[in-house]
Order: sequence, then structure tokens, then C-alpha cells
Amino acid sequence: MTVDYTHPSVLAGIAAGAVWADPEMDPTRIDWTARRALAAIPFPLVDGRPVNPYAPTGIRYGRNELGHWGEALAADAVVVATVNGLRRILMVERDDNHGWALPGGHVDPGEDPRHAAFRELAEETCLRLDPASTPHTRFPARYVPDPRASDEAWMVTVPVLIDLGTVPCLPWVDGADDARQVTWAHAESYQRLTDYLRTFWGGGIFAAHRDLLADILDHGQERP
Repeated sequence: MTVDYTHPSVLAGIAAGAVWADPEMDPTRIDWTARRALAAIPFPLVDGRPVNPYAPTGIRYGRNELGHWGEALAADAVVVATVNGLRRILMVERDDNHGWALPGGHVDPGEDPRHAAFRELAEETCLRLDPASTPHTRFPARYVPDPRASDEAWMVTVPVLIDLGTVPCLPWVDGADDARQVTWAHAESYQRLTDYLRTFWGGGIFAAHRDLLADILDHGQERP
């Protein structure tokens, strides 16, 4: 497989000095010793180039729609609450047309993924919770099959479960930042969640979050 592709938006981001895009065009000039030491999931190098540990993706070289080379670490907030005996989960519609997803985003350099999940939650849904006083569970980092990835640029996320328990009413939320809109979706099961989003919002779940959500909603646990 010799497909080589980097989306024009990545090149535009590099030209504009975007912080999410590696300015280096040749990955063999990157210090992979440092990056591999910080990686949440080990990955190999081939001829000085990073290789997705879950390759192939269909794009062997280049970054596809992701701005970085190699692994990028994200954190996702899995916020659930029970009202009137029914479980709900907080979901956002992405503004890049990739569907409905968990609130989340990139972990900043040196940032604790737990704090990143709470930060992204506030930025995307306006729901501000204090990680110091809000019970939560950090699950192990896991690879996610992001449709924007390539064999040389991929995403790993740290899910953070925030269970608000039984509440008389759901907290107010509103879509912000890169979330087009937000909803407290019915989530008694993964199938119930998909049915709800399709029926009431005419949308589907972001490909990178499907397995993650199924693991939590159907099995009550997260897998590595």
C-alpha cells in the first residue's frame, strides 16, 4: 500500500501556524525518542517514520486529516446522569460533520488527561464541574479508530467517566467551541443511544467513539 495523502486543511493549518499541526513536513527529522517515551501506547518506527500500531488505515503515508505526526493524546468526558429512572449521556454534534461524539479534545502538553476532559467538557457544553469535588473515574488510554487518521498519524484517548448519579433534573448545557449542538441522549444501552440520535437528531455516532461507548453502556466497563 503506497497511498500518500495529507488533507489541504492540514497544510493550511501549518501555513497559518496552527498549534494543532506539526510544522515539520518530513517526519524523519522529528526526535522520536522523546515522543515515543511519552506515548500512551507504544508504536514502531520504520525508516524513521512513525507507524500506527493499529495500521493499516488505507493511507500509508501522510497525515490524512490530522495535524500531528504519530500519536496525539486526547481526553473524552463520559458524563452520565439518571433522571426519572432513565440513564442519559451528554453528547455533542461535531462541527466537522463527523457526527455525534463525547465532549473531548487534545490534551495540552504537560496537562493531566483528567483535567483536560473537564476542560473540554466546559468548553464544548458550558457544563463546568470541578474535578477536585466531582467523583470521576479515569480509564486506561485506548486507541480509537478515528476516520481522520492515517498509518502515520492517529488518535489515542483517555476516557473519564463522570457519573452525576440520580438527579431531579438534568444540568443546563449549550453547544460551544467546536460543538455545533449538544443533547442529553437516552443511553440505557448503546443501541438505545444510536436509535435516539438517529430518530431525534438525524445523525450517527462519531466512528472513533462507537466501540468506546458500547463498552461502557453495554458492559459497564472500559477495555484497554
